Amino acid sequence: MTLKIGTRRSNLATTQSGHMRDALIAAGHDAELHLVTTAGDVNMAPVERIGVGVFTQALREALEAGECDIAVHSFKDLPTAPDERFHLVVPVRADAREALIARDGLTLDGLPQGARVGTSAPRRISQLKAVRPDLDIRPLRGNIETRMGKVTEGELDAVVLAYAGLSRVDLGHRATEVFDPSVILPAPAQGALAIECRADDEAARAAVDKLLDAAAFTCARAERIVLNRLEAGCTAPVASHSTIDADGTIHLTAGVYALDGSAQLVYTGSGTDPVAVGEAAAADLLGRGAADLIAKERPGV
Repeated sequence: MTLKIGTRRSNLATTQSGHMRDALIAAGHDAELHLVTTAGDVNMAPVERIGVGVFTQALREALEAGECDIAVHSFKDLPTAPDERFHLVVPVRADAREALIARDGLTLDGLPQGARVGTSAPRRISQLKAVRPDLDIRPLRGNIETRMGKVTEGELDAVVLAYAGLSRVDLGHRATEVFDPSVILPAPAQGALAIECRADDEAARAAVDKLLDAAAFTCARAERIVLNRLEAGCTAPVASHSTIDADGTIHLTAGVYALDGSAQLVYTGSGTDPVAVGEAAAADLLGRGAADLIAKERPGV
């Protein structure tokens, strides 16, 4: 049996899905890619306008319909509510940090006054504004190459992208600065892939289980619990990042931000249960007014 792996058509998506195909083949399974077009691939409107899950819904529909046996997602794009139709694992996680790609090798501090910086993510906009309120933030969509091209062509002075994506397509060297999470906190589960199969497909479950990295799954789960308990979608100005020690202790930092950079709520805590750690973070942030901050920045509110 050849396992069909559903993937978006972008270079990044096919590259990271190709890595999973190669891993499955190395584990003794025949596997091939199956290309799926999603709404997010054809609609260049901001993600917060076209909806949460825009990149993942078509893949899940193809999986449920039997067009493919496995789907590969960027975990941060999935809705936070569990979906009982599917079995999900997280493989080894890539670098979760954010990266700046700027002209002339510039860093964030080195960008000129009023520099044009491209990103459409409220979480990135808010944190950039907190550090550099003078920046002229411009909306940005498209694949990695298109986004970086706006810097090369002089339309923008810099763009902010996930370092994981750059690294996966061998463009990590283009980053002029990689931000420590204490400077710009990443999206929940950034750098993590989610590998799904149908819950009742025993053969596919056995195959994808071989890709599981327990530490990556635990950290991504803790980070996404924060997002879920805050009842904030993946486009909300919410960030979280965690690490895990050899003894299983999870260290989590989470933040909620005002889009203009004028306010930020940040929590740091630790524990051994990813759900409890994430819930403690969300409870603390909610107790300090996170719900009002999220509602204020939600599109249309």
